[in-house]
Amino acid sequence: MAGLALEGPNPDVDVLDGINGLAKDAPRWVNHAMEFIGEYGIVAALGVLCLIAWWTARRRPDGPAAVAGPVWAPLAAGLALLANIPIRGFVERPRPFKDHAGLAVLIPGKSDFSFVSDHATLTMAVGVGLFLAHRRYGLIGIGLALLEGFCRVYMGVHYPTDVIGGFALGTAVALLLAPLAQAALVPLMTAVGRSPLRWLVQAPGRGAEPAAGGRGPEHGPVVAAEPALRHHAERDKDLAA
Repeated sequence: MAGLALEGPNPDVDVLDGINGLAKDAPRWVNHAMEFIGEYGIVAALGVLCLIAWWTARRRPDGPAAVAGPVWAPLAAGLALLANIPIRGFVERPRPFKDHAGLAVLIPGKSDFSFVSDHATLTMAVGVGLFLAHRRYGLIGIGLALLEGFCRVYMGVHYPTDVIGGFALGTAVALLLAPLAQAALVPLMTAVGRSPLRWLVQAPGRGAEPAAGGRGPEHGPVVAAEPALRHHAERDKDLAA
């Protein structure tokens, strides 16, 4: 495995050299698969995961409020990518293959700056956003984001710190802006639930029979049926006595 052109020890480049070195020894079909997965596949899988989370949320009795969570995940990703624009322009870090010889670059022609990774930012923002709404889907999303980060380094288009920076940015946006997003999205989804587009936030037949002890879509707490019946029965006994 050919080494990189280094000047003194650099852990960032050492990790890049080790992970990207796997691409040099891998069969061509493996590298083609990693290229597709790292560039398009994981992003597409997260899109499908968001749709599944939305479909699941709209089937809950509190569908309009529940749907706000899955809706926030892709919005957080978009905001995180916008936040990355000035960061990239300020840091202006070249792609690793421009400064270091011997890399196996699976996607040549990348001419923009390297820090921070857009793919890492987007995928982690979606993963964390989904985690806030649904823990299981969120863990799957975060796992996909970690795989995305590995792929970007494997492909030779990002340093490990580019990926770590993207993870941090995506997480920060998804977490810090979540309260504001919920404050705006829950009323919006509730309004959609009262419109002809209700099917977007509430599955047909759902929401009319809220769970005992929970809240209906437009009402306060629902009292459990069994204690109410017991109360009436005791009252009837007292009257009979």
